[in-house]
Amino acid sequence: MSTPFTEAGGIPVADPTPVTTFSPVVLEVPGRPVALRIKVSAPATGTDLPVILLSHGHGPSNFLSSLHGYGPVVDFWAARGFVVVQPTHLDSTTLGLREADDPDAPLYWRSRAEDMRFVLDHLDEVEAAVPGLGGRLDRSRIAAVGHSLGGHTVGLLCGQGAGDPAVDLADDRIRAGVLMAPPGRGEDLAPTATANYPILTTTSFAAMTTPALVVVGGNDWHPVFSDRRDWRSDAYFLSPGPKGLLTLVGAGHGLGGVSAYDAAETTDENPERVAVLRALVWAYLRTTLYPGDPAWADATAALDSAMGAVESK
Repeated sequence: MSTPFTEAGGIPVADPTPVTTFSPVVLEVPGRPVALRIKVSAPATGTDLPVILLSHGHGPSNFLSSLHGYGPVVDFWAARGFVVVQPTHLDSTTLGLREADDPDAPLYWRSRAEDMRFVLDHLDEVEAAVPGLGGRLDRSRIAAVGHSLGGHTVGLLCGQGAGDPAVDLADDRIRAGVLMAPPGRGEDLAPTATANYPILTTTSFAAMTTPALVVVGGNDWHPVFSDRRDWRSDAYFLSPGPKGLLTLVGAGHGLGGVSAYDAAETTDENPERVAVLRALVWAYLRTTLYPGDPAWADATAALDSAMGAVESK
């Protein structure tokens, strides 16, 4: 007899509520080669709702690197009180710009962070475009979450360095960050990745001061990116506190399948792992955005050591 998958992997979370989704919200951005297209997922009811800006990964799939991806985490967070805003960055495969004659291609690392800042600059416009959302956002409680290259994007918003000379893209409107499987320190980037993505050689974390949770997979290592097996945890170890580190036992770069339901590109598909991850991220953001909320302490106490481990500084 099969066992049904759980929503939160034994982690205590709020009960779900109905969710509404609306897409695309289209923002015209001066100088951007195409308009910025956004998906918004929100609780159907409630006011003073906190906001998550979600930055997708670079990934090889056709549609997941866009507003169409990351359903397993987006649906969960929106059902438990967050308004989740998903921009489609210029590196999305849906736009066909990775091979463009643009010095920022193929990663569009700077544009990605600028997309997130533009959304914040135009939250009134986003809010007005989504039926029933007007007047329901809490602009004092905004978080940024990203996976893989999206983790790099969130790092930039939290004070991470990149570029030579370094470009300051930090945004103090972001009260908390979650970096899932982000790139590590630039000095330890392997030669193949250096040839393809030279900007990643400049990644540094000394100035990443915004509170953040770094999520890594215990098996997320590939020599194409670095010889160091703990490279993707650098955002935790090399940045100043306060920071948290969640290490998921046995997880690969897809962290069990955060990018989509039944995604073929996920080498370590594990719905229970995703359940634990999304519940812990929810709990971390609840406590970080609402000091005094016990969600994070309760969640970490309930975490099964067979699934993962948490440390903090």
